[in-house]
Amino acid sequence: MMPGGDECDDLALYFHRKDSYHFATNLGDNGSPGWTSKIFLVLSVVTYMHNDVNHFTFTLEQLMEFEPKWIAWEITRRCNLKCVHCRSSSEIEITGHPDFSLEEGKRIMDDIAQYASPVLVLSGGEPLLRDDVFEIARYGTDKGFRMCLATNGTLVTDKTCKEIKAADIKMVSLSLDGAKAATHDNFRNQQGAFEGTMNAIDLFRRHDIPFLVNSSFTVRNRKEIPDIYKLVKSLGATAWYMFMIVPTGRGEDIMDELIPREMYDEILEWHYQVEKEENELLMRPTCAPHYYRIIREKAKQAGEKVVRRNLKFSTGGSKGCLAGQLICLIDVDGEVQPCSYFPKSAGNVKTTSFKDIWEKSELFLQLRDFKGYKDSCGKCEYVSVCGGCRARSYSMTGDFLAQEPFCNYVPLKMKNGQS
Repeated sequence: MMPGGDECDDLALYFHRKDSYHFATNLGDNGSPGWTSKIFLVLSVVTYMHNDVNHFTFTLEQLMEFEPKWIAWEITRRCNLKCVHCRSSSEIEITGHPDFSLEEGKRIMDDIAQYASPVLVLSGGEPLLRDDVFEIARYGTDKGFRMCLATNGTLVTDKTCKEIKAADIKMVSLSLDGAKAATHDNFRNQQGAFEGTMNAIDLFRRHDIPFLVNSSFTVRNRKEIPDIYKLVKSLGATAWYMFMIVPTGRGEDIMDELIPREMYDEILEWHYQVEKEENELLMRPTCAPHYYRIIREKAKQAGEKVVRRNLKFSTGGSKGCLAGQLICLIDVDGEVQPCSYFPKSAGNVKTTSFKDIWEKSELFLQLRDFKGYKDSCGKCEYVSVCGGCRARSYSMTGDFLAQEPFCNYVPLKMKNGQS
C-alpha cells in the first residue's frame, strides 16, 4: 500500500503563511530561491454565518501554493504479494515495466532537487525487492529530500532496520487490512502476510523506527474497522490512515466489493467521533475528501473551530484531494501521475524536466482549476476544501473533472435551484 499525502513531513497547505502573503504582495522581491516554482491560487472558502441557508458570505481568502510537497516514487513494480486491490497489479514477475538503473534514479533525483525538496516516498510494488533501495534512499537524503519507505513488511529483517536508520529514512509505512490474520492474508493473497507485518512492526519498535499503518477497506473487511483501529493503536503506530479504495489496477476486478456510496458518510462519521476523542494516534481518512466537508459541518453545528492534531509528517489536514496540487506519483517507467491511484500521465521525467511537467502539464493545470469541475462538485461550496476524489471520478466515469461518484452531499446552489 502506498501512503497518502497526509503522511509525510512539511506537507502543510500553508494557508495564511506570512511569507506567502509577503511574497504575493511583493512580487518584485524574488530573494527566495526557487520562488518561480510557486504557483498561487486564491481560494474563496464559503462559511455560513446565519441559520438561513440562503444567506451566506465569503469570509476568507486562502493563499495556496501549488508546490510539490510529497512525491510517491514507484521504484519497482515487482512485489512478493498479489493484493486484491493493488493499484499497479504488481506481482513477482512483471513484463514490460523493468526497474530503472541506479544511475537513472540518481538523475531523476538530481532533476527534482533543482526544483523542489519534497518528501520522497520509495514505493512499489515492494521496494525492498531492489538490492539498491538503500543506496537510492541515502542519495535522496543527501540531496535534501525527506525520505520515506512504503513496504508490505514481509521482507523486513534486523538488517533492514539498520539500513533504514543508516539511510536516514524518516518514516516507514506498512499495511494492516484485517484485525486478524485470516482477513489480512485474504486481502493480500498470501498466507503468513499478517505474521510478516506484525514481525516488521516488532522490529521497527525495537529499532525505534517511526511507522504508520495504512488500512484499505471494502465490504469484505469493513466490519473490522473498529478492531483494526484498536490493534493499530495498541501496536504503537505514529498514525493510522483509513483508505477508501479507488478501483485501479486489480481493484477494477473487485468493483462489486466497493463500500456502497450510502455507507461512506456512516464510516466517516464513525471516524470523526473516534478522532475527536483520540489524543495519541493520528488518524486520517485517505481518498475520502468528503471528510473535510464533514468536519467543517460538525464544527459549525457545534459552534467550534475546526481543530485537528497534526504531526511533523502531515499536510495539516486542511484539504481533501491533493492530486496534482501538492502531491504526485512517478511510476517505474518515469510517468508522472497526479496521485498513486490516478493512472493518467502528465509527462515523463525521462524526456521532460520535472519542473516543466509540474508547472506546465495541462492535466495538472486542469486539476488546479476548480471552476472546471463538473456537476455537483463544480457547484459545491466545499470544493476548495474537498474537491472530490479526482482519481475515483476518473476510474469510475472516465472523466477526472466529473463529480465525486461516492458523495451524497447536495450543494446549496443545487438545493436552491441555482445553475
